[in-house]
Amino acid sequence: MAYLIFVDESGYDSRESPYAVLAGVAIEDQDLWNVVTDLQSAELDHFGTRYSQGARELKAKKILKRKVYRQAAKLPPIPKDQRRTLAKRCLEMGDSAGLQEITALAQAKLAYVREVLEICSRFRCKAFASIVNKSSPAPDPTVLRKDYSYLFERIFYFLEDVGLAALGIMVFDELEKSQSHILLDQMDRYFKLTSKGRARSSRIIPEPFFVHSDLTTGVQIADLVAYIISWGFRLENMTEPARQEMIDLVNQVCQLRHRAVRGVGDNPNFVIWRFAVIDDLRGVEDQD
Repeated sequence: MAYLIFVDESGYDSRESPYAVLAGVAIEDQDLWNVVTDLQSAELDHFGTRYSQGARELKAKKILKRKVYRQAAKLPPIPKDQRRTLAKRCLEMGDSAGLQEITALAQAKLAYVREVLEICSRFRCKAFASIVNKSSPAPDPTVLRKDYSYLFERIFYFLEDVGLAALGIMVFDELEKSQSHILLDQMDRYFKLTSKGRARSSRIIPEPFFVHSDLTTGVQIADLVAYIISWGFRLENMTEPARQEMIDLVNQVCQLRHRAVRGVGDNPNFVIWRFAVIDDLRGVEDQD
């Protein structure tokens, strides 16, 4: 049994986003094609065409930005069949689209994202995230960032809970080539030279695949999850304001979390959720 873990990030290169988020979405190998085809059907159902064909991308920062919510609220909710026709017309008309078409397309975008998360829930996909304060100190370039090691830890616990035969295959959004080589070197040292890394390599295949996000459905899901967490998910120690209009999507993403219980210190039933907040990207050895 294998799970493909699709990984993407949000907010690391943006001044506006409140938190940087490294997110992963686990999809069991036998479910992957069904997830992909259901998401493609959802595109047709909401937009009347494949929105992601050609140069358009279903990137979260484009389809969930504040402007989309404002446009969606211009008119009362449009019945789905009519909305699909108007949304398709808006995509075809471009800048000459009118109020009805623009509003329908905005409402279709939000409805599509809700269905994406419903499909993920239906196929028992699991979400993981490292949430980083943007002022967090960075580690030495040779050391794997703590947001990655925390993500691997939570993926490892999930795979342990699934069963003895469960393995994780990492699939990353492609970075600039030199950055990809740096990450590969950091992961190689982590999984070979640290005790935790060696233990986790029993479940996580240490060499990832790098793919183009606009061509890979799983990475697009991870992009949505990362963006929703950055802008809407909050824990007690997260002080940046959240976008309240996203609360329904946040609740859907939270349903994808996995809850692990492990013995930690004197507590044999310590609960470890799949979303971790990180104040320092350096490991203990790097801080020293």
